[in-house]
Amino acid sequence: MRDATIPGANIGVVGHVDHGKTTLVYGMTEAWTDRHSEEIKRGISIRLGYADATFYRCEKCSGPDAYSTKPECPACGGKAVPFRSVSFVDSPGHETLMATMLSGSALMDGAMLVIAANEPCPQPQTKEHLMALELVGIKNIVIVQNKIDVVSQKDALKHYEQIRAFVKGTIAEHAPIIPVSAQKQINIGALVEALDTTIPEPARDPDAAPVMLVARSFDINKPGTNWREVRGGVIGGSLIRGIFREGDDIEIRPGRQFQAENKIRWEPITTKITTINAGSKKVAEAAPGGLLGIGTKLDPALTKSDALAGQVAGRIGALPPVLDRLKFHVTLMERVVGATSELSIEPLKHNEPLMLSVGTAVTVGVVTTAKKDQVEVTLKRPVCAEIGSRIAISRQLGGRWRLIGMGILTE
Repeated sequence: MRDATIPGANIGVVGHVDHGKTTLVYGMTEAWTDRHSEEIKRGISIRLGYADATFYRCEKCSGPDAYSTKPECPACGGKAVPFRSVSFVDSPGHETLMATMLSGSALMDGAMLVIAANEPCPQPQTKEHLMALELVGIKNIVIVQNKIDVVSQKDALKHYEQIRAFVKGTIAEHAPIIPVSAQKQINIGALVEALDTTIPEPARDPDAAPVMLVARSFDINKPGTNWREVRGGVIGGSLIRGIFREGDDIEIRPGRQFQAENKIRWEPITTKITTINAGSKKVAEAAPGGLLGIGTKLDPALTKSDALAGQVAGRIGALPPVLDRLKFHVTLMERVVGATSELSIEPLKHNEPLMLSVGTAVTVGVVTTAKKDQVEVTLKRPVCAEIGSRIAISRQLGGRWRLIGMGILTE
Protein backbone atom coordinates (compact mmCIF):
# COMPACT_ATOMS: atom_id res chain seq x y z
CA MET A 1 0.00 0.00 0.00
CA ARG A 2 1.46 3.36 -1.03
CA ASP A 3 2.17 5.91 1.72
CA ALA A 4 -0.60 8.56 1.41
CA THR A 5 1.91 11.31 2.24
CA ILE A 6 4.24 10.49 -0.69
CA PRO A 7 3.13 12.09 -4.01
CA GLY A 8 1.80 9.66 -6.62
CA ALA A 9 0.77 12.08 -9.38
CA ASN A 10 2.12 15.27 -10.97
CA ILE A 11 -0.36 18.06 -11.71
CA GLY A 12 0.75 20.91 -14.00
CA VAL A 13 -0.37 24.41 -12.96
CA VAL A 14 -0.92 26.54 -16.05
CA GLY A 15 -2.61 29.83 -16.91
CA HIS A 16 -2.04 33.47 -17.80
CA VAL A 17 0.59 35.52 -15.96
CA ASP A 18 -0.61 37.05 -12.64
CA HIS A 19 -3.73 34.92 -12.48
CA GLY A 20 -2.65 33.59 -9.07
CA LYS A 21 -1.04 30.23 -9.92
CA THR A 22 1.79 30.48 -7.40
CA THR A 23 -0.49 31.90 -4.67
CA LEU A 24 -2.93 29.05 -5.23
CA VAL A 25 -0.17 26.44 -4.96
CA TYR A 26 1.15 28.19 -1.82
CA GLY A 27 -2.34 28.16 -0.30
CA MET A 28 -2.57 24.40 -0.84
CA THR A 29 1.01 23.43 0.05
CA GLU A 30 2.53 26.31 2.08
CA ALA A 31 5.50 26.20 -0.30
CA TRP A 32 6.44 29.00 -2.70
CA THR A 33 7.43 27.45 -6.02
CA ASP A 34 8.94 30.53 -7.71
CA ARG A 35 12.26 30.44 -5.85
CA HIS A 36 15.23 31.57 -7.90
CA SER A 37 17.60 29.04 -6.38
CA GLU A 38 16.43 25.99 -4.51
CA GLU A 39 18.08 25.55 -1.15
CA ILE A 40 18.57 21.97 -0.03
CA LYS A 41 16.41 21.12 2.95
CA ARG A 42 16.88 18.11 5.19
CA GLY A 43 19.84 16.84 3.20
CA ILE A 44 18.48 16.30 -0.29
CA SER A 45 14.82 17.32 -0.56
CA ILE A 46 14.53 18.94 -3.99
CA ARG A 47 11.47 20.82 -5.15
CA LEU A 48 12.27 23.21 -7.97
CA GLY A 49 8.93 24.49 -9.19
CA TYR A 50 7.38 21.52 -7.43
CA ALA A 51 5.31 21.69 -4.26
CA ASP A 52 3.80 18.64 -2.63
CA ALA A 53 0.28 18.66 -1.18
CA THR A 54 -1.35 15.98 0.93
CA PHE A 55 -5.14 15.73 0.60
CA TYR A 56 -7.12 15.13 3.81
CA ARG A 57 -10.72 14.02 4.30
CA CYS A 58 -12.80 14.38 7.47
CA GLU A 59 -14.73 11.21 8.22
CA LYS A 60 -17.45 13.10 10.16
CA CYS A 61 -18.29 15.73 7.53
CA SER A 62 -19.67 15.25 4.02
CA GLY A 63 -19.46 17.07 0.66
CA PRO A 64 -16.68 19.54 -0.29
CA ASP A 65 -16.37 20.72 3.35
CA ALA A 66 -14.86 17.33 4.26
CA TYR A 67 -11.81 17.89 2.00
CA SER A 68 -8.77 20.03 2.73
CA THR A 69 -4.97 20.15 2.56
CA LYS A 70 -4.64 20.49 6.34
CA PRO A 71 -4.77 17.78 9.07
CA GLU A 72 -7.64 19.63 10.86
CA CYS A 73 -11.09 19.66 9.26
CA PRO A 74 -11.93 23.31 8.34
CA ALA A 75 -15.67 22.62 8.94
CA CYS A 76 -15.77 20.87 12.33
CA GLY A 77 -12.20 21.30 13.60
CA GLY A 78 -11.84 17.53 14.02
CA LYS A 79 -8.95 15.33 12.87
CA ALA A 80 -8.84 14.69 9.11
CA VAL A 81 -7.27 11.59 7.55
CA PRO A 82 -4.61 11.81 4.77
CA PHE A 83 -5.73 9.82 1.73
CA ARG A 84 -3.54 11.00 -1.15
CA SER A 85 -0.59 13.26 -2.07
CA VAL A 86 0.21 15.03 -5.35
CA SER A 87 3.01 17.23 -6.69
CA PHE A 88 2.08 20.55 -8.29
CA VAL A 89 4.46 21.66 -11.04
CA ASP A 90 4.49 25.43 -11.35
CA SER A 91 7.28 26.82 -13.53
CA PRO A 92 8.01 30.52 -13.88
CA GLY A 93 8.38 31.80 -17.45
CA HIS A 94 5.47 30.71 -19.57
CA GLU A 95 7.35 29.93 -22.79
CA THR A 96 9.77 27.71 -20.90
CA LEU A 97 6.88 26.09 -19.07
CA MET A 98 5.08 25.40 -22.33
CA ALA A 99 8.10 23.73 -23.89
CA THR A 100 8.80 21.70 -20.74
CA MET A 101 5.17 20.74 -20.36
CA LEU A 102 4.89 19.67 -23.99
CA SER A 103 8.03 17.59 -24.03
CA GLY A 104 7.72 16.24 -20.51
CA SER A 105 4.00 15.56 -20.74
CA ALA A 106 4.81 11.96 -19.77
CA LEU A 107 5.38 13.49 -16.31
CA MET A 108 1.97 15.18 -16.20
CA ASP A 109 -1.01 13.16 -15.05
CA GLY A 110 -3.30 16.17 -15.32
CA ALA A 111 -3.43 19.97 -15.15
CA MET A 112 -5.05 22.87 -13.29
CA LEU A 113 -5.88 25.74 -15.66
CA VAL A 114 -6.04 28.88 -13.51
CA ILE A 115 -8.20 31.75 -14.85
CA ALA A 116 -8.62 34.99 -12.85
CA ALA A 117 -12.20 36.25 -12.50
CA ASN A 118 -11.16 39.93 -12.61
CA GLU A 119 -10.02 39.86 -16.28
CA PRO A 120 -12.03 38.95 -19.40
CA CYS A 121 -11.58 35.32 -20.54
CA PRO A 122 -9.61 34.23 -22.51
CA GLN A 123 -6.33 36.11 -22.01
CA PRO A 124 -3.53 35.32 -24.58
CA GLN A 125 -1.60 32.84 -22.39
CA THR A 126 -4.81 31.15 -21.20
CA LYS A 127 -5.46 30.43 -24.87
CA GLU A 128 -1.87 29.29 -25.46
CA HIS A 129 -1.86 26.96 -22.44
CA LEU A 130 -5.15 25.30 -23.32
CA MET A 131 -3.92 24.84 -26.91
CA ALA A 132 -0.75 23.21 -25.58
CA LEU A 133 -2.72 20.86 -23.29
CA GLU A 134 -4.81 19.91 -26.31
CA LEU A 135 -1.68 19.37 -28.44
CA VAL A 136 -0.22 16.83 -26.01
CA GLY A 137 -3.54 15.23 -25.11
CA ILE A 138 -3.57 15.98 -21.36
CA LYS A 139 -7.25 15.19 -20.86
CA ASN A 140 -7.58 15.34 -17.07
CA ILE A 141 -8.09 19.07 -16.51
CA VAL A 142 -9.63 21.06 -13.65
CA ILE A 143 -10.37 24.74 -14.37
CA VAL A 144 -9.85 27.05 -11.38
CA GLN A 145 -11.76 30.35 -11.50
CA ASN A 146 -9.54 32.32 -9.11
CA LYS A 147 -9.89 35.76 -7.43
CA ILE A 148 -13.67 35.50 -6.90
CA ASP A 149 -13.17 37.64 -3.77
CA VAL A 150 -12.32 40.75 -5.85
CA VAL A 151 -15.42 40.72 -8.10
CA SER A 152 -19.16 40.86 -7.44
CA GLN A 153 -21.28 37.69 -7.60
CA LYS A 154 -22.90 38.99 -10.80
CA ASP A 155 -19.50 39.54 -12.48
CA ALA A 156 -18.23 36.13 -11.27
CA LEU A 157 -21.25 34.43 -12.90
CA LYS A 158 -20.75 36.40 -16.11
CA HIS A 159 -17.04 35.40 -16.12
CA TYR A 160 -18.01 31.75 -15.45
CA GLU A 161 -20.12 31.85 -18.64
CA GLN A 162 -17.13 33.34 -20.55
CA ILE A 163 -15.01 30.35 -19.42
CA ARG A 164 -17.74 27.93 -20.51
CA ALA A 165 -17.89 29.56 -23.96
CA PHE A 166 -14.06 29.59 -24.24
CA VAL A 167 -13.63 25.85 -23.53
CA LYS A 168 -16.57 24.72 -25.70
CA GLY A 169 -15.32 22.33 -28.38
CA THR A 170 -11.88 21.95 -26.72
CA ILE A 171 -10.28 19.16 -24.69
CA ALA A 172 -11.50 20.97 -21.52
CA GLU A 173 -15.17 21.21 -22.57
CA HIS A 174 -16.34 18.90 -19.77
CA ALA A 175 -13.72 19.94 -17.20
CA PRO A 176 -15.13 21.04 -13.83
CA ILE A 177 -14.88 24.81 -13.15
CA ILE A 178 -14.22 25.50 -9.46
CA PRO A 179 -14.58 29.13 -8.23
CA VAL A 180 -11.98 29.85 -5.51
CA SER A 181 -10.06 32.61 -3.79
CA ALA A 182 -6.44 31.50 -3.37
CA GLN A 183 -5.70 34.58 -1.25
CA LYS A 184 -8.61 34.07 1.17
CA GLN A 185 -8.58 30.24 1.01
CA ILE A 186 -12.23 30.12 -0.14
CA ASN A 187 -13.62 26.88 -1.62
CA ILE A 188 -10.30 24.98 -1.47
CA GLY A 189 -12.17 21.86 -0.27
CA ALA A 190 -14.24 21.77 -3.48
CA LEU A 191 -11.03 22.13 -5.50
CA VAL A 192 -9.35 19.21 -3.64
CA GLU A 193 -12.44 17.04 -4.26
CA ALA A 194 -12.46 17.96 -7.99
CA LEU A 195 -8.72 17.23 -8.36
CA ASP A 196 -9.12 13.86 -6.65
CA THR A 197 -12.07 12.89 -8.86
CA THR A 198 -10.78 14.31 -12.18
CA ILE A 199 -7.07 13.39 -11.94
CA PRO A 200 -6.82 9.80 -10.66
CA GLU A 201 -3.47 8.23 -9.81
CA PRO A 202 -2.41 6.39 -12.99
CA ALA A 203 -1.64 2.67 -13.02
CA ARG A 204 2.15 2.16 -12.94
CA ASP A 205 4.16 -0.86 -14.06
CA PRO A 206 6.62 -1.62 -11.22
CA ASP A 207 8.50 -4.12 -13.42
CA ALA A 208 9.34 -1.62 -16.20
CA ALA A 209 13.00 -0.60 -16.55
CA PRO A 210 13.31 2.66 -14.53
CA VAL A 211 13.75 5.92 -16.45
CA MET A 212 14.26 9.21 -14.59
CA LEU A 213 14.32 12.61 -16.27
CA VAL A 214 16.91 14.76 -14.48
CA ALA A 215 15.68 18.33 -13.90
CA ARG A 216 18.37 19.53 -11.47
CA SER A 217 21.72 18.47 -10.00
CA PHE A 218 23.60 19.72 -6.96
CA ASP A 219 26.71 19.70 -4.85
CA ILE A 220 25.24 19.65 -1.30
CA ASN A 221 28.57 20.08 0.53
CA LYS A 222 29.17 23.38 2.33
CA PRO A 223 32.39 25.25 1.47
CA GLY A 224 35.28 24.07 3.63
CA THR A 225 33.80 20.61 4.33
CA ASN A 226 36.42 18.13 5.57
CA TRP A 227 37.27 15.66 2.78
CA ARG A 228 36.25 12.74 5.00
CA GLU A 229 32.72 14.17 5.25
CA VAL A 230 32.21 15.06 1.60
CA ARG A 231 28.95 13.64 0.26
CA GLY A 232 28.42 12.55 -3.33
CA GLY A 233 26.52 14.60 -5.91
CA VAL A 234 22.71 14.73 -5.97
CA ILE A 235 20.38 14.53 -8.97
CA GLY A 236 16.77 15.71 -8.81
CA GLY A 237 14.02 14.79 -11.22
CA SER A 238 11.01 12.62 -11.85
CA LEU A 239 10.72 8.90 -12.51
CA ILE A 240 8.48 8.35 -15.51
CA ARG A 241 8.40 4.59 -15.00
CA GLY A 242 9.88 1.74 -12.98
CA ILE A 243 11.28 1.77 -9.44
CA PHE A 244 14.58 3.01 -7.99
CA ARG A 245 15.97 1.40 -4.83
CA GLU A 246 18.75 2.44 -2.48
CA GLY A 247 21.95 0.65 -3.54
CA ASP A 248 20.96 0.38 -7.25
CA ASP A 249 23.74 0.83 -9.81
CA ILE A 250 22.62 3.45 -12.35
CA GLU A 251 23.79 5.04 -15.58
CA ILE A 252 23.32 8.67 -16.64
CA ARG A 253 23.15 9.56 -20.36
CA PRO A 254 24.37 11.34 -22.49
CA GLY A 255 26.87 11.69 -19.62
CA ARG A 256 30.18 13.59 -19.75
CA GLN A 257 31.59 15.52 -22.66
CA PHE A 258 35.15 14.72 -23.83
CA GLN A 259 37.20 16.46 -26.48
CA ALA A 260 39.84 14.46 -28.30
CA GLU A 261 41.54 15.29 -31.61
CA ASN A 262 39.11 18.18 -32.22
CA LYS A 263 36.19 15.78 -31.88
CA ILE A 264 33.60 16.00 -29.12
CA ARG A 265 32.18 12.77 -27.77
CA TRP A 266 29.89 11.90 -24.88
CA GLU A 267 30.37 9.02 -22.47
CA PRO A 268 27.71 7.71 -20.05
CA ILE A 269 28.40 8.10 -16.32
CA THR A 270 27.81 5.16 -13.96
CA THR A 271 27.28 5.46 -10.20
CA LYS A 272 25.40 3.99 -7.22
CA ILE A 273 22.28 5.33 -5.43
CA THR A 274 23.14 6.05 -1.78
CA THR A 275 19.92 7.79 -0.61
CA ILE A 276 16.47 8.63 -2.01
CA ASN A 277 14.23 11.50 -0.91
CA ALA A 278 10.61 11.64 -2.10
CA GLY A 279 9.10 15.01 -1.19
CA SER A 280 10.64 15.66 2.23
CA LYS A 281 10.80 11.98 3.23
CA LYS A 282 13.77 9.65 3.06
CA VAL A 283 12.66 6.38 1.45
CA ALA A 284 14.28 3.03 0.59
CA GLU A 285 12.57 2.83 -2.81
CA ALA A 286 10.80 5.29 -5.09
CA ALA A 287 8.02 4.88 -7.65
CA PRO A 288 6.81 7.40 -10.30
CA GLY A 289 4.97 10.53 -9.16
CA GLY A 290 6.41 13.61 -7.49
CA LEU A 291 9.99 14.83 -7.55
CA LEU A 292 12.89 12.75 -6.26
CA GLY A 293 16.25 13.70 -4.83
CA ILE A 294 18.75 10.91 -5.51
CA GLY A 295 22.02 10.89 -3.54
CA THR A 296 24.86 9.22 -5.47
CA LYS A 297 28.57 8.42 -5.22
CA LEU A 298 29.34 10.89 -8.03
CA ASP A 299 32.08 13.48 -7.68
CA PRO A 300 30.11 16.61 -6.58
CA ALA A 301 32.03 18.60 -9.22
CA LEU A 302 30.01 16.69 -11.86
CA THR A 303 26.64 17.62 -10.38
CA LYS A 304 27.12 21.21 -9.18
CA SER A 305 25.09 24.09 -10.67
CA ASP A 306 22.62 21.84 -12.53
CA ALA A 307 25.41 20.45 -14.73
CA LEU A 308 23.45 17.20 -15.28
CA ALA A 309 20.02 18.81 -15.85
CA GLY A 310 18.41 17.46 -19.04
CA GLN A 311 20.06 14.04 -18.77
CA VAL A 312 18.36 10.68 -18.21
CA ALA A 313 19.11 8.16 -15.44
CA GLY A 314 18.26 4.46 -15.35
CA ARG A 315 19.62 0.93 -15.09
CA ILE A 316 23.03 0.33 -16.65
CA GLY A 317 22.61 -0.76 -20.27
CA ALA A 318 18.81 -0.31 -20.25
CA LEU A 319 18.51 3.38 -21.19
CA PRO A 320 17.33 4.74 -24.58
CA PRO A 321 20.08 5.62 -27.12
CA VAL A 322 21.98 8.92 -27.25
CA LEU A 323 21.07 10.76 -30.47
CA ASP A 324 22.77 13.66 -32.23
CA ARG A 325 20.25 13.60 -35.10
CA LEU A 326 16.49 13.50 -34.65
CA LYS A 327 13.83 12.50 -37.14
CA PHE A 328 10.32 13.38 -36.06
CA HIS A 329 6.73 13.72 -37.15
CA VAL A 330 5.61 17.37 -36.76
CA THR A 331 2.31 18.96 -35.70
CA LEU A 332 2.43 22.75 -35.91
CA MET A 333 0.01 25.11 -34.16
CA GLU A 334 -2.12 27.34 -36.41
CA ARG A 335 -0.93 30.57 -34.84
CA VAL A 336 1.63 31.83 -32.36
CA VAL A 337 -0.67 32.69 -29.50
CA GLY A 338 0.64 34.42 -26.42
CA ALA A 339 2.41 36.91 -28.71
CA THR A 340 0.89 40.42 -28.66
CA SER A 341 -0.27 39.89 -32.24
CA GLU A 342 -1.28 36.42 -33.38
CA LEU A 343 1.17 35.46 -36.13
CA SER A 344 0.52 32.62 -38.55
CA ILE A 345 3.03 29.78 -38.36
CA GLU A 346 5.02 29.06 -41.53
CA PRO A 347 6.16 25.48 -42.28
CA LEU A 348 9.66 24.48 -41.09
CA LYS A 349 12.44 25.34 -43.56
CA HIS A 350 15.78 23.76 -44.55
CA ASN A 351 18.74 25.10 -42.48
CA GLU A 352 16.42 26.75 -39.96
CA PRO A 353 17.61 26.71 -36.32
CA LEU A 354 15.07 25.36 -33.82
CA MET A 355 15.03 25.06 -30.05
CA LEU A 356 13.91 21.55 -29.12
CA SER A 357 12.80 20.34 -25.68
CA VAL A 358 12.90 16.59 -25.15
CA GLY A 359 12.00 15.47 -21.62
CA THR A 360 13.95 17.88 -19.39
CA ALA A 361 16.66 18.45 -22.04
CA VAL A 362 16.74 21.64 -24.13
CA THR A 363 18.96 21.69 -27.22
CA VAL A 364 19.31 23.64 -30.46
CA GLY A 365 19.11 21.84 -33.79
CA VAL A 366 19.37 22.79 -37.46
CA VAL A 367 16.83 21.41 -39.94
CA THR A 368 18.58 19.23 -42.57
CA THR A 369 15.47 17.77 -44.21
CA ALA A 370 11.97 19.26 -44.15
CA LYS A 371 9.08 17.45 -45.79
CA LYS A 372 5.42 18.23 -45.16
CA ASP A 373 5.13 16.66 -41.71
CA GLN A 374 8.50 14.84 -41.40
CA VAL A 375 11.61 16.72 -40.30
CA GLU A 376 15.24 15.73 -39.70
CA VAL A 377 17.42 17.85 -37.43
CA THR A 378 21.13 17.81 -36.50
CA LEU A 379 21.64 18.69 -32.82
CA LYS A 380 24.30 20.93 -31.26
CA ARG A 381 24.07 18.85 -28.07
CA PRO A 382 22.90 15.20 -28.11
CA VAL A 383 19.90 13.92 -26.14
CA CYS A 384 18.95 10.56 -24.67
CA ALA A 385 15.47 9.78 -26.01
CA GLU A 386 13.37 6.83 -27.13
CA ILE A 387 11.15 6.40 -30.19
CA GLY A 388 7.76 7.97 -29.51
CA SER A 389 9.16 10.72 -27.25
CA ARG A 390 7.45 14.10 -27.52
CA ILE A 391 9.52 17.06 -28.70
CA ALA A 392 8.46 20.67 -28.13
CA ILE A 393 9.50 22.85 -31.09
CA SER A 394 10.28 26.57 -30.69
CA ARG A 395 11.31 29.02 -33.40
CA GLN A 396 12.97 32.42 -33.07
CA LEU A 397 10.37 35.12 -33.73
CA GLY A 398 11.02 38.77 -32.96
CA GLY A 399 14.21 37.96 -31.04
CA ARG A 400 12.49 35.41 -28.76
CA TRP A 401 12.01 31.65 -28.88
CA ARG A 402 8.31 31.00 -29.44
CA LEU A 403 6.56 27.66 -29.16
CA ILE A 404 5.20 26.66 -32.57
CA GLY A 405 4.32 22.98 -32.26
CA MET A 406 5.39 19.53 -31.26
CA GLY A 407 6.99 16.46 -32.76
CA ILE A 408 6.93 12.71 -32.10
CA LEU A 409 10.34 11.03 -32.45
CA THR A 410 10.41 8.38 -35.20
CA GLU A 411 13.19 6.00 -36.26
